[in-house]
Amino acid sequence: MTHPGSMRLPLAGDDDARLLAARRRSLMGLFAGSALAAPALLIPTSAGAQAGPSDADILNFALNLEYLEAEFYLRAAFGRGIAPRDTTGTGTLGEVDGGSQVPFQSSAIRQYAEEIARDELDHVRFIRSALGAAAVARPQIDLRQSFTIAAREAGLIGPGESFDPFANETNFLLGAFIFEDVGVTAYKGAARLITSKDILEAAAGILAVEAYHAGQIRTVLYSRGLIRPAMRISALRDAADGPADLDQGIERNGRANIIPTDQNGLAFSRSAAQVLQIVYLGGATANFGFFPNKLNGAIS
Repeated sequence: MTHPGSMRLPLAGDDDARLLAARRRSLMGLFAGSALAAPALLIPTSAGAQAGPSDADILNFALNLEYLEAEFYLRAAFGRGIAPRDTTGTGTLGEVDGGSQVPFQSSAIRQYAEEIARDELDHVRFIRSALGAAAVARPQIDLRQSFTIAAREAGLIGPGESFDPFANETNFLLGAFIFEDVGVTAYKGAARLITSKDILEAAAGILAVEAYHAGQIRTVLYSRGLIRPAMRISALRDAADGPADLDQGIERNGRANIIPTDQNGLAFSRSAAQVLQIVYLGGATANFGFFPNKLNGAIS
């Protein structure tokens, strides 16, 4: 029997390849009619023509995602969010709903959370410094209902249940996995659009750190035997970002799959539109997920 904030693990044997494929098709049907179906990312110019995003647009897109990660991990590790001085900027400054310090039982996982939280806060401050007055403010962030919606759609909990990623260590790890891999693919996908070599180098540095974080979360999930719920979360992300197969669980063919790669051993790339599909949880169907009022900036 579950209790509020708990996770219902799938029954043994219900996550074979056939059922996972069926779940992914079902989820794709759910997301197909969302407001974010268009895959292209084109920014209107003052002349009405279509052009790619500027380096500042790309950095602000990344900053929105870093706000989300920093708020999640800071609350989980320390019970507090980003200081107000690090949240101001252009666009509408939003509040953060939800989040509390996780009652960690493992000293190692608590330290992992603390380290990641510090890294994500450093990312926020670094990108804000690089953008200067052009930096966007922190948008409204939902760390409460968004996780419940994601957990329901992934099949981790039932229709009448709630999912609190801050309730315990297991929930924290699964909550982190919902968006942890997304940052890696987002930075990888943005690389080809960045014109400044200095910014590209900095983005590569952040991508490397995000990859370390994702690998750490994936490793702990695997070591704890949370393979099936992680596979369901992977299926949710894969369905949300469109028909392309860009996501992998933490096990493939009965073996550990800590590092998700393509046939060339390369990390996957996601476009901004694909990333938005995931963090918005399909758009209108979930009230734009983690960002109820969408992102601040040109790419939203």
